[in-house]
Amino acid sequence: MKPTEEEKYKIRKIVEEIDGWLTYKEGEILYELAKKCTGKGVIVEIGSWKGKSTVWLAKGSKRGNKTKIYAIDPHKRTSVHEKYNTDWTFDEFKMNIEKSNVSDVITPIVKTSEEAVKNFNKHVELIFIDGSHEYDQVKSDLKSWFPKVIDGGTMAFHDTIFWSGPKRVVEEFVYRSRNFRNTKFVDSITFAEKVVQNSLQDRVRNIYVLSLKNLYEFVRSLSFSEPFIPAIRRIIKIIH
Repeated sequence: MKPTEEEKYKIRKIVEEIDGWLTYKEGEILYELAKKCTGKGVIVEIGSWKGKSTVWLAKGSKRGNKTKIYAIDPHKRTSVHEKYNTDWTFDEFKMNIEKSNVSDVITPIVKTSEEAVKNFNKHVELIFIDGSHEYDQVKSDLKSWFPKVIDGGTMAFHDTIFWSGPKRVVEEFVYRSRNFRNTKFVDSITFAEKVVQNSLQDRVRNIYVLSLKNLYEFVRSLSFSEPFIPAIRRIIKIIH
C-alpha cells in the first residue's frame, strides 16, 4: 500500500531537511517495499549517507511489521564527502534518525559493505544498494549479499540511470538474470524479486522492462524533456 497523501507530506517535510540524492518517487517506493516486509528477514541498506533513504525505509517499516533495518555505511571521507567538505557523517546521520523518530527500528553498522557482509548472519528480505557507484564495487555488493537474501526477497539498486556502474550491473545481473523476476524501476531505482529460477516469460518481461527503462533514460537526457517527465511516468506506469 502506498503512503497516503498526508503520510507522504509528513515524510517529505522530514526528509527535505536531510542532505541526499533521492527523489520523492524513489522515497515512496522504498517506503512501500519496507512496509511489505513480513519479518521473514531483515532490511539492509548499503550506503546511508545522512539518512534520507534510511528514513523512508524506516517509516515504511514502522507502518508495516516494524522489520529491523541495518544501515551500513563507513561514514568516512569519500569523493562525495570531499565534494561537500565532510569528513564524517555518522553524527549527522544519528541526529537525523533521532529527529525522525525512527531510531527504534534502525541498527547502524559503521563499516564498509565488504566488511559488514563477512559476519552478517541474518536472513535479508529487502536490501537497498546505494554505496560506491563503481562497477566492480556495485557488482561485489550484489554478489556478496545475494546469498543472504531470501527467496521471494527484494534487491533494489539506486542510480541505475545515468550512472554507468549501477546501470551496467543491473542490466547484466538483474534484467538478464535467471534469478530475478518482476523487475521494475522507479526513476533511477531498479528493484526485483529474487527467485531460484525464473521462467522464460519472466525473462522476456524483464527485457521488456529494461527497454522501457532505457527509453525513460533517453527521454530524461533530452534538454527539453523536463516538463514532460510526469506524463512519461504515467505512461510507463500504465504499461510497466
